[in-house]
This record gives sequence, structure tokens and C-alpha cells, in this order.
Amino acid sequence: MTSYGLTSASHAGGPAPARLTVGIVSAGRVGTAIGAALERVGHIVFGVSAVSSSSVHRAETRLPESRILPIDEVAKRSELLVLAVPDSELASIVGGLASTGVVRPGALVAHTSGANGIGVLAPLTALGATPLAIHPAMTFTGHDEDTARLANACFGITAADEIGYAVAQSLVIEIGGEPVRVAEANRTLYHAALAHGSNHLVTLVVDAVAALRVALAGQELLGQQTIDEQPNGVAERMLAPLLSAALDNALRRGQSALTGPVARGDVAAVAAHLAVLEAADPDLAAGYRAMSLRSAQRIGAGAELIDLLEEGR
Repeated sequence: MTSYGLTSASHAGGPAPARLTVGIVSAGRVGTAIGAALERVGHIVFGVSAVSSSSVHRAETRLPESRILPIDEVAKRSELLVLAVPDSELASIVGGLASTGVVRPGALVAHTSGANGIGVLAPLTALGATPLAIHPAMTFTGHDEDTARLANACFGITAADEIGYAVAQSLVIEIGGEPVRVAEANRTLYHAALAHGSNHLVTLVVDAVAALRVALAGQELLGQQTIDEQPNGVAERMLAPLLSAALDNALRRGQSALTGPVARGDVAAVAAHLAVLEAADPDLAAGYRAMSLRSAQRIGAGAELIDLLEEGR
């Protein structure tokens, strides 16, 4: 494998890592964030592929020094080729690049898919490329804060050998992230865990906001913002410190952070919650029931509470 001189020595006063010529496929939220982060530490993002008007705008705005080029041109010139495409498109992109032979032997090819390891890159590995899976455990909005957030994010990395892991580790450390090794066989489980936490948290919060809006609507104090369907309102401000504290407690203290009627085994309170939520929105009530049941199972709640929560399943 080609030695790229990428080490973490520069963070301990040693020599700076080698600068790489980087190509990005494509100019989505993840690709432009990673491209901007690599540029900040001195790598040269020479080109990026962009097809839709929104991706062209992102490329022009967030990677203004890069040229917008066809995928094969980006791949042909890259020492580090970053494939930041949706999971469903990754295999076909890799297959297309392999069939045209445009990726140079010895090039680093890194994808940003959470669910995939390096197996999906096998057609390019067979042609002499060095495969890397480098997935930022972060959600992206398409704005400048995405790049800043990468500096505080963990990255799930998978490589073919220890040299590959060293390269992936160095790239992540360079942009300020924390590399975490994920076995090839565990990539799907790793991705499922992240999706369960991040995606379902959004659903949980939006459901809680919806219920709170119903509870508070029409009761505004003099001069208070009207409670409506617009985001960042009274309901969100009421929930924000509570949810922030709950998340912090859960991450620092684990299951012992669980509070409320389920944790207390208060069957009557949980039954009352289910009744009012059912009246407000049956789907929301179903979500509450499912999460309460999982909480009850985790703490080993009594049979009466479990039976209540399992009703109607």
C-alpha cells in the first residue's frame, strides 16, 4: 500500500501530515461538510460532482475553490476519493467506477455510509485502491454548522488492515474528530444503534411538542407568544431544558437516570396518560405506550404495569 505520511504526529508537535488531492462524490450535506473540513486542515479539494441545483449551490457555496466535474473526472485525479452518496447508490457508483477503471491504483477510496463496511468497495479494492469506511456519527443540516460539528463528532472507521486503520484514524484526528474502530461484521448493528437513537429521538421530541401544544393552547398569559404549529415556540422552550437534562443524565448515569411514573411503578398515572393521549391523538398514544413498555421492561417493572402497557398490542 502507498504510504501517505498521514500520522497524528502533527498533534504532538511532529511533522505535518501529507497533503492529499481530494475529490468528493457528491456535493450533498455530508460530502460538502467533510470537504470543507479537509480543506481547513490543508488538503486540496480540487473537484466535486454535483447534479441537482441544490447540490450545485452547496458546492459553489461551501467548496468555492473546487471545480464541479463529472464523477469519472473527479475519480481519475483523486489521491483521496470520498464517496458521500446515499447508501442505496453506493454499490452502483462503485461498480461504475470499477468498470471504467478511472480510480488510480493506490488511491484512498473512502465512503461515508454508516451501514456499509469496506466490502462494498471490493470492486475498487481489486483494482489496487485502498478501501476505507469513515462514517461521521452526526446529523447534517446542509449549513456551515455541519463542518464545525465534525470537530466534536465520533467517526466509525473500518479498514482492510492496520495501515488502513492508521490512515483513517489520522484523517479523522486531523479534522478534530474521534475515530472509533467498527468491525466489518458489525457495521449494520452500529448503524442501527445510531439510527435508533438519533432518528427516533426526533420523533419522540416532535410527539412531545405536539401533545404539549394541545395542553397549553388557549391559555397564553398576557403578552405571551401564541401557541401554534410554528417551531421554536412556547412548547419547545418549555421542553428544551427538561430534555437536555434528561439526555445528559442518560449519557452520564445510564438507566438510573429514568424518572417519572413508569420508574415509580405508578400504574394509575400511566393509565391516565394513555387515556388523555388517546383522546388527543391515538398514534401519539401508541408511541407513548411502546416507549413506556420498553422503559418498564428495562427496570423490571411489576406485572400490573406491564399488563397495562401490553394491552391492545
